[in-house]
Order: sequence, then structure tokens, then C-alpha cells
Amino acid sequence: MDRLPLDSPYTISNELYGVLRHVLHDVGGQPDTPVPFTEKGEEDWEMNTYLTCECLGWRGVWNSEERRRRENDLGATLYFGLPYYARWLTVAIKALVDRGLITTDELGAKIDEIRVRLEAKRT
Repeated sequence: MDRLPLDSPYTISNELYGVLRHVLHDVGGQPDTPVPFTEKGEEDWEMNTYLTCECLGWRGVWNSEERRRRENDLGATLYFGLPYYARWLTVAIKALVDRGLITTDELGAKIDEIRVRLEAKRT
């Protein structure tokens, strides 16, 4: 099926206009299956992620608008596939690497260090 180019915003239907207005992160009002609300306490990693992201803001590394923009840029698969704070963590890491504040090698070494420490705690 060939795509028809849109030559004027005045000639599109209201339905098409509604579809074009929705960006990836703007899912308000779109149909979805009913999901029961369940109370959930935040896990330690979630609270630590929140605090880390707030500290990045206080230190001038980024602001909440950049965090949101970076989340939107994840693409549909990651945006909808990751839990809420996992998206925050993913974009925080990307921001730190993009700014040259950490390297991927340093990040990998820190992850390995933490993994070893957590395994030692479990035994």
C-alpha cells in the first residue's frame, strides 16, 4: 500500500489529526485494557534511582524536561517495556555517558563491582 502524502493540515480528518497529535509518551485518553490499581511500595532501587536523578538535577547535569525528552526518545519498545523508574535509570545513564561524565567501561566496571557485592551479601 502506498503512503499518501499530506499536502495541507486543513484537508485531514479530525480522526487523523487526533492520531497525529499523539506522541509516544502521550497515551492519555487512548484505549487500553482495564488494569486494576494495586498499592505498591517503592523498592530500594526505585527510590535510589529517583534520588540519583534529583541529585543530577541539583548538580546541573540535567533538568526534568531533559529527562522527559530523553524518555520519549527511547522508542516505543523501551518506553512501554521498561518499568517507570527503569526508564529514569536508563536515560540517566545515557545522559552521563553522552556528557562524558562516565564511560561505558567505567559503568560496566561499577555494575560488576556492585553485582559481586550483592552476591556476597546473599551468601
